[in-house]
Amino acid sequence: MNWDDTDGDAPTQDDAAERLVGASADGEDQAVEAALRPKSLDEFVGQERVRVQLDLVLKAALARGATADHVLLSGAPGLGKTTLSMIIAAEMNAPIRITSGPAIQHAGDLAAILSSLQEGEVLFLDEIHRMSRPAEEMLYMAMEDFRVDVIVGKGPGATAIPLELPPFTLVGATTRAGLLPPPLRDRFGFTGHMEFYESVELERVIHRSAQLLDLEIDAEGAAEIAGRSRGTPRIANRLLRRVRDYSQVKEDGRITREVAEVALAVYEVDARGLDRLDRAVLQALLKLFGGGPVGLSTLAVAVGEERETVEEVAEPFLVREGLLARTPRGRVATPAAWAHLGLVPPQQAPGTTGQPGLFGA
Repeated sequence: MNWDDTDGDAPTQDDAAERLVGASADGEDQAVEAALRPKSLDEFVGQERVRVQLDLVLKAALARGATADHVLLSGAPGLGKTTLSMIIAAEMNAPIRITSGPAIQHAGDLAAILSSLQEGEVLFLDEIHRMSRPAEEMLYMAMEDFRVDVIVGKGPGATAIPLELPPFTLVGATTRAGLLPPPLRDRFGFTGHMEFYESVELERVIHRSAQLLDLEIDAEGAAEIAGRSRGTPRIANRLLRRVRDYSQVKEDGRITREVAEVALAVYEVDARGLDRLDRAVLQALLKLFGGGPVGLSTLAVAVGEERETVEEVAEPFLVREGLLARTPRGRVATPAAWAHLGLVPPQQAPGTTGQPGLFGA
């Protein structure tokens, strides 16, 4: 229900988009999301802290008859940053303009967008951390003074023409807030960090989406899908659609726990949300290298993937789940990884009982 556009990390975008449990959105996802997005803060599920704070910011701006402060939303892909930007525009009864950092390569690109904004309009800038430096510096003045200097001509004869802008609200979205320079971060009046969702919240997302898609799903079926969704609403809705396909072809169209289990087994998504790539990384680490430590490049060769794919696509979730650790000596499997794959660790495996390894056991 609450999703974003792709995170835009070039080395892994295509790889991530091909995965059923990838947080990036392809064309099909974007088309379905448009129909399922909540239209107001009251409909938005999860992110309670951000939602309450943002509600106060917007209502206060409406009461003053002013445009809302600039908003920065950070967090992993698929958690609802794009959805919240659209809700901000809807709550402020304002139009919204959508663009992204990679699309703004020159200051002139940004000047053209800013000069065409209407008063009170919301400008959503996705992947704001990937904007070019000249455009970024122009944005400082636009956000603070609602003015830009357009350079006409080149060399000694160049002239700066000040251009006044109508008050607007910039909503920036980023998956890597640490890459934003402090002068840019400081110009946002409100900053919200999007957290991964709890299973209970994802169940609410799934029930709402099932209702909009005219699907019959019971509580246990929703819980099964939610438990494999990696804390991300976009993945939850994608898994729901794949389970729907299986149920309509192989069953009676109703989604139960048993149907969800069988369907997701067909798509190679296990009970913890790991897919083929995740398990391949763990199996290579455990079976070929005894649990590690092993270098990233060696591990990537063992699973037949690019180094960047393993590091940027598979590892983040494995680390977050406590199945893999990054250490100065290399990648190391945790005891939870051995247990998840049903393997018995050797006596000298890092982190096993009786061995003073990397995990201090």
